[in-house]
Amino acid sequence: MQLAAVMKIKLGVRDDGPFRYLTEQYSDACTWISKYVFDHDCLINSVELSRRLYADIRQQFGLKSQMAQSAIRTVTARYQSVDSQLQKTKYKVKEGGKVWSFQKDMHWLTEPIVFSRPQADLVRNRDYSFVQDGTLLSINTLGKRVRVPFTVPKTMKRYLDGTWAFGTGKLVCLKNIWYFHISVTKEVPDGTRDDIARVVGIDRGLRFLTTTYDSRGRTYFNSGKAVMEKRKAFDETRAHLQAKGTRSAKRALKRISGRENRWMSDVNHCISKALVRHYGPGTLFAVEDLEQISLDERNFHTKEQTHDLRNWTFFDLENKLAYKAQQHGSRVMHVDAHYTSQRCPHCGSVIKEARHKDTHEYICPKCGFRSNDDRVGAMNIHLLGTLYVTGDDSPSFKTKKNN
Repeated sequence: MQLAAVMKIKLGVRDDGPFRYLTEQYSDACTWISKYVFDHDCLINSVELSRRLYADIRQQFGLKSQMAQSAIRTVTARYQSVDSQLQKTKYKVKEGGKVWSFQKDMHWLTEPIVFSRPQADLVRNRDYSFVQDGTLLSINTLGKRVRVPFTVPKTMKRYLDGTWAFGTGKLVCLKNIWYFHISVTKEVPDGTRDDIARVVGIDRGLRFLTTTYDSRGRTYFNSGKAVMEKRKAFDETRAHLQAKGTRSAKRALKRISGRENRWMSDVNHCISKALVRHYGPGTLFAVEDLEQISLDERNFHTKEQTHDLRNWTFFDLENKLAYKAQQHGSRVMHVDAHYTSQRCPHCGSVIKEARHKDTHEYICPKCGFRSNDDRVGAMNIHLLGTLYVTGDDSPSFKTKKNN
């Protein structure tokens, strides 16, 4: 199994002219390549793009050989990521009492992707390297190479212990401070079912960001009230600025967007960190595979609720939890999301009407079992994780037992 992370280091740059010119030219080249990709039926074959565009990229933007190839790969990777995200969403049309579903792909894009932020992807030992016993960073520019000192945050110094392999680095600037983000990887032994000491089922939502149910029958709720209030404040500020529509309002919107994204990322970081530390090594965190169920298929009460669910970063939380779990000897697995909120954990009956969303309760009409509906979801997810540990590779509640 391979661990992957990003080491973010701060550069001590005195003259940033070469870096600014490099990142601006690189981003302009990426935007130019992106337009070509868009105009040619979303061609994302990096080999074919290199054959067609390599000479023009070098001539028009002055990029060196490796940088020209990296720019092509940067663009194709971005389009592949967008294509993957679009394929997770289906476009639905209701006509004549029937619902027609269409799979989205890159042809749904109405304009090419723009690389507005100056940046440059640099290849290890070609465009950047560590010199003088690792005290300086040598970075290639469009002129000559530049050597700069750097500082590494305490939380990331472990990546310099010699056990991590360095990959491509990204040169970026934030508020006139230059940073270099390096992808790092490390091979660790694959875990087995025998290594699992406990199973924790996690139900994700808005009223409770996470509801966990563990092998000892304990339930923990992580309230989302404060988070929702802050998100509401962001929405109100955004709506006010959008109504103004001035240039200063648009600049403020951009600042708010970045601030909200960083805040949401920090919330998910704190949640995932707390979960991993609380349960310790040897934990199997079972989470719903949210790609299986479109939000359009869930009958929410209001448009506001649907908006909140679509805009909260559930996948970011999942990714951060998986990353931290791997580092601490635990792991995350996906389970089938169907019927996890409708199944009674006591008798196994699957009855949709048993879940009362207005009171946030689950009341089984057959056996009388009664509990919080989020807790019921976590209990069912926990059971699926337990079934996996006992040998079922694809546990699910596929059959309704409501007869």
